[in-house]
Amino acid sequence: MTITELMETVARGEDSRHQFKRDATNADGLAAEMAAFANSGGGWLFLGVNDDGSIAGLDGAAVRRLNQLLGNAASQHVRPPVHPLTENVQTDQGIVVVIEVPDGLAKPYLDNQGRIWVKQGSDKRHVTSREEMQRMFQRSGLVYADVVPVSGTSAEDIDDKAFTAYFNRRYGESSEFSGLTREQLLQNLGLGDGQELNLAGLMLFARNPQRWRPAFEVKAVAFPGTALHDTRYLDSEDIKGTLLEQFQGAFAFIKRNLHHVQHGRSFNTLGELEIPETALEELLVNALVHRDYFTSASIRIMVFADRVEIVSPGHLPDSLSAEDIRRGKTIRRNPTLTEHASHILPYRGMGSGIPRALEAWPQIALVDDPAGNQFSAVIWRPEAEWSGEVTDQVTPPVTPPVTPPVTPPVTPPVTPPVERLLGLLAEEGELSNASLRERLKLKDRTHVRKHYIDPALEQGLIEYTIPDKPNSRLQKYRLTAAGQAWLQQQNKKG
Repeated sequence: MTITELMETVARGEDSRHQFKRDATNADGLAAEMAAFANSGGGWLFLGVNDDGSIAGLDGAAVRRLNQLLGNAASQHVRPPVHPLTENVQTDQGIVVVIEVPDGLAKPYLDNQGRIWVKQGSDKRHVTSREEMQRMFQRSGLVYADVVPVSGTSAEDIDDKAFTAYFNRRYGESSEFSGLTREQLLQNLGLGDGQELNLAGLMLFARNPQRWRPAFEVKAVAFPGTALHDTRYLDSEDIKGTLLEQFQGAFAFIKRNLHHVQHGRSFNTLGELEIPETALEELLVNALVHRDYFTSASIRIMVFADRVEIVSPGHLPDSLSAEDIRRGKTIRRNPTLTEHASHILPYRGMGSGIPRALEAWPQIALVDDPAGNQFSAVIWRPEAEWSGEVTDQVTPPVTPPVTPPVTPPVTPPVTPPVERLLGLLAEEGELSNASLRERLKLKDRTHVRKHYIDPALEQGLIEYTIPDKPNSRLQKYRLTAAGQAWLQQQNKKG
């Protein structure tokens, strides 16, 4: 790193990838900083720099002491050990030690007291949530949600007809003549431990899986307009059952709430679905198979006048990005479940689902939301092709859909106040009206609501965190998938 690069970096201030320290004297404190970086994508620690970004500098003796302290902290005070790289940069004020901590491959990294640290903004925090710890162990391949036993279940809860049909079809022999008990069969297939079903066995073959895991269902709503906070709806359904039953029910819900178009066919033909079924099928299966089952939340399907959103609990695992999955890269979050699902659902397990959906219908935005711990597929609807004939479809939306280009615009245009609001929420995650006024340096609550919040809500770019109580004193606002897609579009333009 050159002196120019150093000065440019510290001038930008601290963030999740850059931390400044005047000096370090404690191995445990240094270990906590390195563990946080290793657990959070890696970063740089600058020793000899004040918190305000001014250069304090170190002398030769201090550099030698810090190198010894650093080696001790990295090898003895972090578990498993980390392997930082150091570089000494000479400045007019003295030496600055630049420590690069790479993204860890063996997460989670713990300090000497067994605590897990992660970066939060320019600071770090101690991980205490069980679900967050589970996700970290999941990313490291130490535990998978789909093989966690489900307390209170047994082989008696299996749907015999569904399981027998699957076993016979896949293995070419009757389960009755395999010579094994049902418990042994389930254990050999990785669907139980010989006593209880695991989550994969429950979600694939149990009768009424929601008896034990009520959140693992699909909630579907069709709205007449384009805003999530609309109190009106055209259709609504909570879709329960096994993954196959949820897939069939969710697919039927989407199909009955989209248009069928004739494309020049005769009056008596049913017509084709306005969005290719292949695209919807692939995205729906992807949500069911790859969702984060450590997160107690439901898959959401929202059909709007201009788009369909499929929102899956859990952001993309590990270092996977939306661009990666567009190119067919995949990481199996639930390997046992996907192994069996590939013989039950229209799922191939080769990373080809998203590219196939995009090939069939390019107007799809993929939005990863680590802050909200969710992943969304936004499928933009085409302009309805009406010929004055009645086709086999539900009542069309109140507002006619708009034909989007490959990266669809938001209509009406986003005003500068709304754009500022979206930028703030992208940085902060969630903000209340009071917090927004503070960030915007505005005092008038009504002005902020009229010119910032209400237009963004109406355009479906933000949503309430407590949708059932719009006037709650605890109410905050966050970006929707459409809002994140709009920001991505602007970033590409920039």
